Amino acid sequence: MKSKKAGEPILDVEVTNISQHGFWIMVDEREYFLPFKSFPWFKDARITDISAVERLSERHLFWKNLDVDLTLDMIESPDDYPLISR
Repeated sequence: MKSKKAGEPILDVEVTNISQHGFWIMVDEREYFLPFKSFPWFKDARITDISAVERLSERHLFWKNLDVDLTLDMIESPDDYPLISR
């Protein structure tokens, strides 16, 4: 494993657990649960694809292999972001 070069920003995000109901991610020192019911794009995804999350900015996460972008606002309040437009 290589260390980052001095001066490069490190934005920590990690998938900590996956169950049949959803998965948990750790962002900085806070853990979030993403239930598959609210985030269906991940339900049939491979573990390697769920685990391959990138943090593009302080509150923006991206799963390149799944083409899924989420903000922490969406994760914290999924009911405010309906899956179907009205």
